[in-house]
Amino acid sequence: MARIKITPTGREAPLGEEELIVSKTDPKGRIVYANDVFLRVAKFTAAEILGQPHSIVRHPEMPRCVFKLFWDTLERGEEFFGYVLNMASDGDHYWVFAHATPTRDAQGRVIGYHSNRRKPDPAQVAKVWPVYQQLLRIEQAAADRKQGMQQGTAALHDLLAKQGTSYERFVFSL
Repeated sequence: MARIKITPTGREAPLGEEELIVSKTDPKGRIVYANDVFLRVAKFTAAEILGQPHSIVRHPEMPRCVFKLFWDTLERGEEFFGYVLNMASDGDHYWVFAHATPTRDAQGRVIGYHSNRRKPDPAQVAKVWPVYQQLLRIEQAAADRKQGMQQGTAALHDLLAKQGTSYERFVFSL
């Protein structure tokens, strides 16, 4: 599927309080399973999304350094919890509180990743959003994307160090 540029609409895609978005990826982050809620909220068919990188739902206002932390955490074999702003195929957005874990085979090797996502409380989003906007501004002010990622990551680690906490404790404190 050719990647096309999607413009954010500013509209929120409907995700119910009790709904659970579920997806599974291969070790490279390509989607191998998406439940009906994911397909409905992200506004893709299974044929359109299976085999695509999970970043297909990445919102351009989501700081890349948070995804770096996400993947670094998973690659260490640890689970990740965090707030993510995603974008549907029509440009609508949806916030999720994500929980992602490595999937292992019988020998303990990572064979993919599994993620469950719920709609977060708007008060929690209101607290994390200014932090994400600050990180995004840092990334965008850099000379290039790589430097932006490095500077955003450094800023995120600095923020957490100043608060004496980890990202996971930070998001659970909101």
